[in-house]
Amino acid sequence: MFSQRQSGTMLAAAGRRLGLIYHQTVYNLRNDHRNAIVGLLLTVAQSAIFLLAFLAIYLVMGVRQSPIRGDFMLYMLSGIFMFMIHVQTTGAVAGSHSVSGGLGKHEPLSPAILITAAALAVLYRQTIGCIAILWLYHVSIAPLEVEFWPGCLAMYLLSWLSGACIGVVFLGIRPWSPRGSRLITTVFQRVNMFASGKMFVGNLVPGLLLPWFMWNPLFHIIDQQRGFLFINYDPLRTDPFYGLWFSLAALMLGLLINFTTRRHESLSWGAAD
Repeated sequence: MFSQRQSGTMLAAAGRRLGLIYHQTVYNLRNDHRNAIVGLLLTVAQSAIFLLAFLAIYLVMGVRQSPIRGDFMLYMLSGIFMFMIHVQTTGAVAGSHSVSGGLGKHEPLSPAILITAAALAVLYRQTIGCIAILWLYHVSIAPLEVEFWPGCLAMYLLSWLSGACIGVVFLGIRPWSPRGSRLITTVFQRVNMFASGKMFVGNLVPGLLLPWFMWNPLFHIIDQQRGFLFINYDPLRTDPFYGLWFSLAALMLGLLINFTTRRHESLSWGAAD
């Protein structure tokens, strides 16, 4: 009971960690809703509501066709899916664990396992919802035509990765200021409603406004995604590797903050929160 668990080989240790990540991911998925089918339906409904909201905005503005020669609905879905997985992964990782949380007191678990499981739960849920919506659109409305699907998939995963890395930074700030971290995370998610560029095309942004969007990795990812999606669009102002370098830099910064925080944090920090 009081002996420390040890794994005989590196392979056994890796298998044990993967098992813990798997069970924690399932726990996170079931934590949102006890019924897995209902949880996935809610994810599909959330994406559908976003689609209807932006479609209504476009109709009010008088925009009835895509600025790129191609399917207008696919143009909107490409931005919505990237935005949804990015901001939801950021929020999930930023709130994945705390020093006073109950799960953190279990010996086999570690912050790395909790962070990975939180990110994977969002990836699974959003991917299933994305596939369901695209399948329904392909079957009931119009056939989908994708120019280069490996590039689209790479940008989708990069959007998820960048959200997870930014969430690690907010997670490191959380023990120092729990309310401030939640506020910063919420502000970041709201700012991305417009700064992500999902409502317009990067090539058409005026030069005066371009610096307001170029800092955002999601802006580069969505614009490059549309370059892989449509044969008639070639992104000229964005870099496909910017999101990757930004994610790695954010991950290194987040790990430094978390390692430093772990030396000073204690259970009494949450007493006044």
